[in-house]
Amino acid sequence: MLESRFTEIEGYKVHYWEAGDGFPVLMMHGVGPGTSILGNFEPVLEPLAERYHIFATDLIGFGNSGTKRAEPYFDVDLWVRQGLVLLDQLPDGPVGVAGHSLGGALALKVAARSDRVTHVLTSSSIGTPYPLNDALDAFWSLPQDRAELRRAMENMVFDTGALTDQMIDGRWDLLMQDGYGEYFAKMFGGDRQRYIDAGIVSDEEFGDIAAKVSLIHGRDDRPCPPDQTSVRLAERLPGATLTILDECGHNLPREKTDEYLAAAFELFG
Repeated sequence: MLESRFTEIEGYKVHYWEAGDGFPVLMMHGVGPGTSILGNFEPVLEPLAERYHIFATDLIGFGNSGTKRAEPYFDVDLWVRQGLVLLDQLPDGPVGVAGHSLGGALALKVAARSDRVTHVLTSSSIGTPYPLNDALDAFWSLPQDRAELRRAMENMVFDTGALTDQMIDGRWDLLMQDGYGEYFAKMFGGDRQRYIDAGIVSDEEFGDIAAKVSLIHGRDDRPCPPDQTSVRLAERLPGATLTILDECGHNLPREKTDEYLAAAFELFG
């Protein structure tokens, strides 16, 4: 059973879910309105915990983790450090990292900095330079009501009928926490192209990644098109496995849960 836990990193409260035994896997989510580790990964966490020791964290500034006290609130370097500190709380020895969207780029950056990371699974990952598109621009904007949030979320999925009221309400409730909407608006203020650029995996980082990497991506991902993201990442990662899924948008672990779990089981053993 998943257990809700907290730790402290650089003076910030950090929330994570922990469960299971076996090969340790750190999980990191993407970024967007009301995003959390459950928002991205909830359907796959319990099945993964039946085989692995899962450490699934809310990034600082999201979910039940604390918020930053000063800008920049969009802070890739801090989130990478968060991942590295959490690795130290996992059992000694090899570990895996699973990241979704920006979390995929974070997973690769963590792997570049830690020789403990032997396996990396990314879903719908960014990490390459590509132009901001309308779907991602809308998703990174503060919605004014549930209807606007739903419209933004519809760009995240292939089948809009899969968006439940529970999914929308969960994200909206997080956004409505005291002061968080203003915080989110400041996090994604200004030219949003710079937030894609902040997640780029550098040449040096590619050279330092020794882990076995598996990348999975939806063919119909509008905010993070696979030909501009995971396909290019795979070209820079010799030996990486790339899987493109038909009829799948950006919210891959929810849209293609069985396929996500199959990729995880194949990679992590």
